[in-house]
Amino acid sequence: MIIDPSVASPRDIYKVMISCITPRPIAWVSSISPRGVPNLAPFSFFNGVGANPPTVVFCPVNRRDGSRKDTLINIEATPEFVVNIVPYSLAVPMNATSGELPYEVNEFDVAKLTPEPSVKVKVPRVKEAPVHFECVLHQIINVGSGPLGANLVIGRIVWMDISDSVLDSAGQIDARKLDTIGRMGGALYARTTDLFELPRP
Repeated sequence: MIIDPSVASPRDIYKVMISCITPRPIAWVSSISPRGVPNLAPFSFFNGVGANPPTVVFCPVNRRDGSRKDTLINIEATPEFVVNIVPYSLAVPMNATSGELPYEVNEFDVAKLTPEPSVKVKVPRVKEAPVHFECVLHQIINVGSGPLGANLVIGRIVWMDISDSVLDSAGQIDARKLDTIGRMGGALYARTTDLFELPRP
């Protein structure tokens, strides 16, 4: 298969990218509208990008009609958000928050999740999630426009909250207890329970 991005459709390119760039970690991002209505949505173009200062990036791509997603609209207006980490046990409610719902519909209610007050930001976090990164907006970088155009949201982590339930006896995060999931292509997900080690050379 050969794909020339200059002639292929954005939709076809998107399908190839999400099928090859795997597994992708999931940022389950909570935000609030200017009127204070919570929003919750998952994004799999996501990663950590630095530790000094601690920084994450996620990318809400535009909808197929070219419009911006609710999360991006909220963060542009209220420059704070929380990245909630998704374990396997929360896969179903996370998926429930991925639907295209009208603006200012509260996805916490839709997925029957508990909004919990954050420590440093006004945005609520998902109480049921084992890890929360409370963030303030550093920068939004628009890459392209129209359908599936990208919007890189860079956030500085101002508070981390990790549940003791995912720690080992030494107080370190145990990957098996955290049991996160990642996106594959289409409707497929991966689970991080099949682990192996390779010492660095």
